[in-house]
Amino acid sequence: MTEFVRKIIPNAKDDVLAGITVSLAMIPEVVAFAFVAQIDPLVALSGAFIIGLITAIFGGRPGLISGAAGAVAVIFVHMISEGHAKGMAFDVPVENMGYYYLLGTVILMGIIQVGAGVLKLGRFVRLIPHSVMMGFVNGLAIVIFIAQVKMFSHKKLEIGVDGVKKYINIPMEGTELYTTIGFVLLTMGIVWLLPKITTKIPAALTAILVTTTVVILGKFQVSTVGSYIREGGGAGLSGEFPTPNMEFWQYIPFTLDTLTFILPYAFLAASVGLIESLMTMNLVDELTETRGNGNRECVAQGAGNILSGLFGGTGGCGMIGQTVININAGGRGRLSGVMMALTLLTFLLFADQYIEQVPIAALVGVMVMMVIETFAWSSFRILRKIPKADAAVLIIVSAVTVIYDLAIAVFVGVIISALVFAWENAKRIRARKHIKEDGTKVYEIWGPLFFGSIQDFNNKFDVKNDPECVEIDFMESRVSDHSALEAIFTLVGKYQDAGKKIKIKHLSDECQALMIKASPKLAGVIEHDIDDPRYHVMAKVMK
Repeated sequence: MTEFVRKIIPNAKDDVLAGITVSLAMIPEVVAFAFVAQIDPLVALSGAFIIGLITAIFGGRPGLISGAAGAVAVIFVHMISEGHAKGMAFDVPVENMGYYYLLGTVILMGIIQVGAGVLKLGRFVRLIPHSVMMGFVNGLAIVIFIAQVKMFSHKKLEIGVDGVKKYINIPMEGTELYTTIGFVLLTMGIVWLLPKITTKIPAALTAILVTTTVVILGKFQVSTVGSYIREGGGAGLSGEFPTPNMEFWQYIPFTLDTLTFILPYAFLAASVGLIESLMTMNLVDELTETRGNGNRECVAQGAGNILSGLFGGTGGCGMIGQTVININAGGRGRLSGVMMALTLLTFLLFADQYIEQVPIAALVGVMVMMVIETFAWSSFRILRKIPKADAAVLIIVSAVTVIYDLAIAVFVGVIISALVFAWENAKRIRARKHIKEDGTKVYEIWGPLFFGSIQDFNNKFDVKNDPECVEIDFMESRVSDHSALEAIFTLVGKYQDAGKKIKIKHLSDECQALMIKASPKLAGVIEHDIDDPRYHVMAKVMK
């Protein structure tokens, strides 16, 4: 605890102000996602508080802001509606059963994420190429911008013939639209101009306060946080301190059928949550030129989701928009995330009537400026300068993030990048040939030998017309996988079947051991002791 306090003191003022700013920007986004998932906004806000607090204290990336994110919320939509139907089919019908299934799914989601951290799966984020990272940032910036555009509308509740609730957006028009746009521009102008005058006060928080004051004093009729929540069917921001939800244990059946139902949603939500959190962590690493701990972040995200589910909140993950706002406002330490969570809780408990007066336009202006800051504008400049495959991956990931979701986009980007990498390396296999004075034909292999280059490797040899003695030298090659071992094993068999003598040189110790284990007779084919100082240097480098 002493260490924690010692680390937060140097940047305490900036962290506190940044945390307050982020908490204001958190509210409309979390509420909007609650409407998408058809849950009470207070459930989402409670989850944002719990997840934000736990990850801020125990996470692997100081400055990263977590909450009830939309990338996770959309996964729960179908599950909640289907859960409601299952609840009504019980012998004793249970209303709102989808909510109890949601809590179980969030708890299981957290357990999966903790497991990922314990198994150190967080390090696999290193396999995500930079082109995928840029596509992720651009795609998510577009998604956040589209969400802000939707704020220029009013929600209307419609109930279908089957009793399903559905919200439709009615666009603003006339004076209200122009007034809202004016306040958005005012907020953006303050966020842009204030840092040029002074950096001692956070621009985003100042802009929100100034715009709110103008709206209240001028009695402008614009959409506010309170009106936005009530349009969606919420009762307002007034809430209670989160406590363990005992109804969950009473209503949810602990059966194999329940596990089968919630497991796919929990696994997908855990995957999406970790991907967005770890990639946001990478972005913060680049912005602050420091390095976070991915495995620790996995465990913290999981612990936050477990507690959120137990206390009646929804699931969440790292939020890139709020994280960028935090970093731009000067938030660098764990205190900024702690302050965000505590401020959010304070709003819910004591200051709901004040926060509900904040105009949506002020928060939209802050988020739009964040989008401008987040979007990798340099990607337009470098598209023609980077390899075509990387440019294609960048564009594809951006498009898939907008059209489908983040998880699919990242998986698609990584798969395409991996295939391109394998294809390019498969073409690099070479064989330089020469004849020794004693008539032995030597094949010097250059380039990586793996599953993608096997065919080209086999085409280098002429078993039928080669002399009686053949030597294959892997000094400048690296045997990478089982397919490569099998190719060597098969090639040796062909030469032996043809009655020819073959020797293999400069295989790594690991490769030699695997080949001899597969076929002990190959011990006579592999040369172990080679008087070649270059080989020993190469072997050490490979290890």
